[in-house]
Amino acid sequence: MSVAYFDHAASTPVRDEVLEAMMPFFRDCYANPTGAHRMARDSRRAIDEARDVLAAGLATEPTGIVFCGSGTEADNLAIFGAAAAGGGRVVCSAAEHHAVLRPVERLGGSVVETDSNGVIDTGALRDALGEDVALVSVMMANNETGVISPLDEIAEVVRTHAPQALFHTDAVQGFPWLDVAEAARLVDLISLSAHKFGGPKGVGVLAVRGGARLRAQIIGGGQEMGLRSGTQNTAGIVGMGKAAEIVLAERDSAVERVRVLRDQLADGLAATVPGVVETAVTPSSGGCTDRSAKVAGSCHLCFEGVESEEMLFLIEREGVYASAASSCASGAEDPSHTLAAMGWPRALARGSLRLSLGYPTTLADVDRVLATLPEAVAQLRRAAGQAAA
Repeated sequence: MSVAYFDHAASTPVRDEVLEAMMPFFRDCYANPTGAHRMARDSRRAIDEARDVLAAGLATEPTGIVFCGSGTEADNLAIFGAAAAGGGRVVCSAAEHHAVLRPVERLGGSVVETDSNGVIDTGALRDALGEDVALVSVMMANNETGVISPLDEIAEVVRTHAPQALFHTDAVQGFPWLDVAEAARLVDLISLSAHKFGGPKGVGVLAVRGGARLRAQIIGGGQEMGLRSGTQNTAGIVGMGKAAEIVLAERDSAVERVRVLRDQLADGLAATVPGVVETAVTPSSGGCTDRSAKVAGSCHLCFEGVESEEMLFLIEREGVYASAASSCASGAEDPSHTLAAMGWPRALARGSLRLSLGYPTTLADVDRVLATLPEAVAQLRRAAGQAAA
């Protein structure tokens, strides 16, 4: 059976061009890039070329691009590294990815409430700031709902009330859809993950701008400007650079194409499934729905009277792969921390579904969901009604 894949926010397929660019560094140019001989120099040159691409895409100098093992490691380096260098408190929003939220909690930092769309409350942020703050972390786009943070407003609050603090943004979900180079001018630290935009797993970036001071968390050989020791993953870095190059060249057209597909998907489900609620949208004139607060690839919904896991099981049998933006995926009973921060009722949040689109998504994929999901929801509701009777 062919597959309609709607889990691009979790991971994207590696692009053909990326795999082709990576292969020589597995088979032919396999030397350690810190060596002195020609093959080592060739490896190091390939890393530097990828560094240049990422620097251009993130509006920073190549010396500010620190390659890591993942977006999670990049987030950890930003938070733990800033706290260690600055000796102060760290602050984040309650809707952050766990790669940010857990380090902040471990350091005894401040977790700031959000509004009903999952955007950090700037008034509460203002109250949480002070001279003792080393870093503030607010994601560019939420990994569950796709909601875009107003980084310009948030940066103004940070600069006014904690001018000594570094401002970090997890742009892992933003890079495929948003002008990160423009937003980067507002922040000091930016995290990316290659496998979210057509690159390989196991490689991420922390962009360090404006001379921001961090203390390394992995020490040894002093690679990556002394901020991340360990032999570089040459093939993975080359793949990340190639994937970023493609995103930067094609982002505008890809965003427009995927946005149209996302709207067809969301509007189609709203028209065919009673009791479905879409997060972070507002009605607009002409009966349309305004989704401008979300990235183009995000379709996040909550279904009344159903459980996410059961819904996922039924649609997977029909070849539709998606995810539940809920911790019930691990067998827990509580809804996701993001929906809890947004104030969503527990019963509704347990029926959440994240349908995330990506560069390979087609109209046929959308049609598969529209042909599958309404009946799956109806089947689950019928079964629940029979059980209640």
